[in-house]
Amino acid sequence: MVRKRNQDITSWYHAPEPDICPLCGRIVPADQRDEHHLVPKSRGGRETQVLHRICHRQIHAQFSEAELEQSYATIEALLTHPAIQTFVAWVKKKPPGFYDGTQPSKRRRE
Repeated sequence: MVRKRNQDITSWYHAPEPDICPLCGRIVPADQRDEHHLVPKSRGGRETQVLHRICHRQIHAQFSEAELEQSYATIEALLTHPAIQTFVAWVKKKPPGFYDGTQPSKRRRE
């Protein structure tokens, strides 16, 4: 015999909505979930945004913490940079669980 309490639980429970990466627009699997501080923690930032691990690593490979704080403290600002636009156009075509090593920006090495 099924207990009435178990029927009540299944009637009201709804699975949480999947996280969507605001950078690339793909669903973020649990094993690829990173939280990005829009303003770096070392510079007093508190607000975070859930991103794919590959998207998060690309942001930090491309920009210094000073640049993130001063010029790229929002997702909209990040999406205006040509290198990020190129990366997003490429990664959008990949499956949600895709991960590849991130190459540091040549611009940051100079």
